[in-house]
Amino acid sequence: MNDREYGIFLPIGNGGWIMSDTAPHPEATYEYNRTAAMLAEQADFDFIMSMAKWRGYGGTTDHWGQTLESITMMAALAEATERVKIWATVHTNLIHPAVAAKMYATLDQISHGRSGMNIVVGAYAQEFSQMGQWRDDFDHETRYRYTEEWLKVVELLWANDTVTFDGEFFTLDDCQSRPHPAVHPTLISAGRSPRGLDFQSRFADGSFLTADDLPGLRDNSQQVKELAAAQGRSIKTYSMLTVVMDETDALAEAKFAEYGRGVDTEAIVNMKLSWGLPLDKALSMTADSSGYEAFQTAVVKGSPDTVHERIDELMQTTGIDGLMLIFPDYHADLPPFGEQVMPKLREQPQPQPLSQQSHHSASASMSGVTA
Repeated sequence: MNDREYGIFLPIGNGGWIMSDTAPHPEATYEYNRTAAMLAEQADFDFIMSMAKWRGYGGTTDHWGQTLESITMMAALAEATERVKIWATVHTNLIHPAVAAKMYATLDQISHGRSGMNIVVGAYAQEFSQMGQWRDDFDHETRYRYTEEWLKVVELLWANDTVTFDGEFFTLDDCQSRPHPAVHPTLISAGRSPRGLDFQSRFADGSFLTADDLPGLRDNSQQVKELAAAQGRSIKTYSMLTVVMDETDALAEAKFAEYGRGVDTEAIVNMKLSWGLPLDKALSMTADSSGYEAFQTAVVKGSPDTVHERIDELMQTTGIDGLMLIFPDYHADLPPFGEQVMPKLREQPQPQPLSQQSHHSASASMSGVTA
């Protein structure tokens, strides 16, 4: 049985996931995302997910200068859909665990048990310092220790009528949070640092991974699964992929080249600076003439048959359990993908070697993106 999972990363920020002024420019509106979610359900996708973002990157496209809030939007999309899983993102350093516990218990009811919590350890200083919510004394390790305690509090509130808790970061005194979720929300987390993989292996149901190439993605997937198994747990692994599809390979290549031609270098540099990179390194990393720099994930491009073959080969080579897909124009791209690619992806895959061409197409820009 083919039990691979496929989802879409909703364009909750203006510009979607391509930083270019020659690419389609999804607007950060509920109506756009509602249509995308409904099309994804019609196309037989398994889940929809949205990021949380609080500050954009400027540039000629004002990339992500406008964003919607993840949890409230996904609650509305739970009403607009019937089957797809609803995965919303929470920054643990912004929302108190008691508030988050109540929000996701509510989302559980709205979605009839389809809810998921994408747990993000906020790491971009400027994004949070603008609202006075950045702590310079929280290094990488401390942020994860904080998030582990944050999640422990959420879990206690989901399971008990009253919680008294005295921890390193949180204090609760006869704290009540009812009703509890009828279905435990799916817990998702991303990151490939050793500390991030450790957190995922011990607490998450799903791990979103990135790597520089397909062998690296396979190794990361195996590592987090082995770490989870050592804890007596199992975990599913996912990655992200942008799909540029047209009727023929040549047309898809031309579309890809056109999107890459208008790369918003200023916005990309600002994004890399937000990661904490020095300016000279951010500039050097942006000096790419191949067109991939405009895309925030790995890219697969081609006709429907080629896209299917590349995705199938990627999945078989890496052994991951699912993919979250990104489309340049969700409204135009989802219907043909659902009609011409998804039925083939749902078929029982046949083992086949990864060709050199497909390895290049699917992994040439296997760089990370953080929700």
